[in-house]
Amino acid sequence: MSSSDLVELAKRRGYFFQSAGAYGGVSGFYTYGPQGATLKDNIENSWRDRFQRREGHREIDAPTVMPEPVFEASGHLDTFDDMLVECPECGESHRADHLVEDNTDIEEAESISIPDIEDLIADHDLQCPNCGAELAGEPVDDFNLMFETNIGPGSSSPGYLRPETAQGIFVEFPQLAEYARNQLPFGITQIGKAYRNEISPRKSIVRVREFTQAELEHFIDPTEDEPDIERVADVELPLYPAEQQAEDGTEYVHKTVQEAVDEGLVNEWVAYYLGVGKQWYESIGVDMDRFRFRQHLSGELAHYAADCWDAEAEVGGDWIEITGYAYRSDYDLSKHDEYSDDDFTIFKQYDEPKVVERATVDPDMSYLGPEFGGKAGDIADALEQLAERDRSAFEDEEVTVEIDGDEYTLPTEKTGFGVEEQKETGEHVMPHVVEPSIGIDRVIYTVLDHAYGEDEIEGETRKRLSLEPEVAPTFVGVFPLMDKDGMGELAREITDDLRAEGLDVTYDDSGNIGRRYRRQDEVGTPFCVTVDYEALEDDTVTLRERDSTDQVRVPVADLPDVLADLRAGETTFAELDAPTAEQ
Repeated sequence: MSSSDLVELAKRRGYFFQSAGAYGGVSGFYTYGPQGATLKDNIENSWRDRFQRREGHREIDAPTVMPEPVFEASGHLDTFDDMLVECPECGESHRADHLVEDNTDIEEAESISIPDIEDLIADHDLQCPNCGAELAGEPVDDFNLMFETNIGPGSSSPGYLRPETAQGIFVEFPQLAEYARNQLPFGITQIGKAYRNEISPRKSIVRVREFTQAELEHFIDPTEDEPDIERVADVELPLYPAEQQAEDGTEYVHKTVQEAVDEGLVNEWVAYYLGVGKQWYESIGVDMDRFRFRQHLSGELAHYAADCWDAEAEVGGDWIEITGYAYRSDYDLSKHDEYSDDDFTIFKQYDEPKVVERATVDPDMSYLGPEFGGKAGDIADALEQLAERDRSAFEDEEVTVEIDGDEYTLPTEKTGFGVEEQKETGEHVMPHVVEPSIGIDRVIYTVLDHAYGEDEIEGETRKRLSLEPEVAPTFVGVFPLMDKDGMGELAREITDDLRAEGLDVTYDDSGNIGRRYRRQDEVGTPFCVTVDYEALEDDTVTLRERDSTDQVRVPVADLPDVLADLRAGETTFAELDAPTAEQ
């Protein structure tokens, strides 16, 4: 299915459309319609169930605006950039790596350096997509994607719209650790909006400026905590390692989670969540024949990631990232520990106290003060840090410390250096972080694309969305054959009863029954109930299944339970009594 066809269907059937159309629209912002908003809610709730509830994690909801120091610490102000090239004729800005990908055989240009991107633009005579002007020789610059704002009046308190939901979890770690009773491991999830000022938004909701993320930050002790691999050991993963990509290979490595861990292909924690993720994608309708896990190349790794694998889906002939699985090590917590006034470690209690040797210093401040003036305090701190990491530095008559690039030397006897035995009841541990980060909008796009199909019914082409019942925005349509002789009244009663049972129901009495079926097939409704004359006689209705178009008679009194079992997967339509083809 082409991108334009999907966008047209999505707009016509109320899934999503470009925002502010009455004012000409605005690039990179989309509104979810009545069907799309419910589909989005259903996918988010399904993600919560699999990645949060069943894993024993908890959820928070942090602000979308945060002060500048948060992003100084996280590294986003310095490193959260994309490559921009500006057309010399029309002034249109383009993402340079995307231009290379769109016009060459290179699939992952994000990992290529700016000088090499400039050379590729010149070598391939790339032109501005807007006006056709030559781009060779034009500079490629880093462009920071953060949306800037001010907190309060004036400009004294700059802030930014968050580019990821993760930082809202990291900055609150000291408080969240208390809620977890300072016991590792524990996980925190968050679903919410994130913002990136994309250079060239494209492919509708795939690359936008405002989007929804579902993120899990799983805090672990890297020396002790291990995932329960057994739970997903036999899940087979279609892996596309960096080595395969570097060799221009197109074959994937198919390994179970256990095999991937045993062979050292994937970090065990990342592998665990790849297994969890694959099961979830399949459950919501992602086509596993158009799916892979691709390892990041070294040049495209985010500044915080020690390793990262992307879950990617093929849509419209292109592979798009729908989830990043990153091992963030202790990057984020150590940065906030360094920049903030709080402690981002966990105190781990020993089973029994330990006696250890500790190097200590007790500098002679009556010497340091007159000798080094205002630097005396910094030198004392530097001596303490040096003693902790390298006690051999104090073996000579003099010791040297470095502060802001300058060296300071003083007699060792003035440092008060010594080694003493201390009893310790525990130690401070800086947790590592494992992060599945899911782009909800891209998952929605993938699910719709993979669900679309066409067949022929009664000589006419039928378009349908084969959405999984768990996520379909409308679960059942209820139709009176005709709104007369009491059929309409009974159909409306059934509609009210099914809604009271918590099912998403639509009522439709407009047009012939075949057209009503086709409307619901195209919008993705799994089941339809038809009230006919027979229903008035024996209190049974026709229950129709979307994909097969098969039908069965079901007693009205049993209908809520039958539909609830179908939605929960506790029964299948084929298991109901003798389905017949659509009449």
